[in-house]
Amino acid sequence: MLVYVLITKMALQSISESVQRDGSLRHLDRQTSGSNTIGKHLQVFVRDNNVDQALRALKRKLQREGVFREMKRRKAYEKPSERRNREKAEAIRRARKAARKQAQREGLIPSPKRREDPRRPVGRPRSF
Repeated sequence: MLVYVLITKMALQSISESVQRDGSLRHLDRQTSGSNTIGKHLQVFVRDNNVDQALRALKRKLQREGVFREMKRRKAYEKPSERRNREKAEAIRRARKAARKQAQREGLIPSPKRREDPRRPVGRPRSF
């Protein structure tokens, strides 16, 4: 079964309540205009009627897209001066990260050690 979700502000607030246990959607099938959409369409597969696993996958995708961060930021009014300060700080962080990555590629600073993934079997090389 395939569940298509159009992410809207209202849908995000009630995403856990909107999916019934049998996997059918309850509140998300309303007609919504394109003006209040936050992101893009997300696809979540519900396998073996395991809705909890599909919800976890959806939340993980939303987290990666930055939807929760955006909702938290839009919860209250942000003054233009605060917005400029935040955007400036974000730009500084991005520039520092880019400079650090470039220095790692050039060998000026050591790269961070890779963490061992407990799910990956040890001793087998990656297939390319």
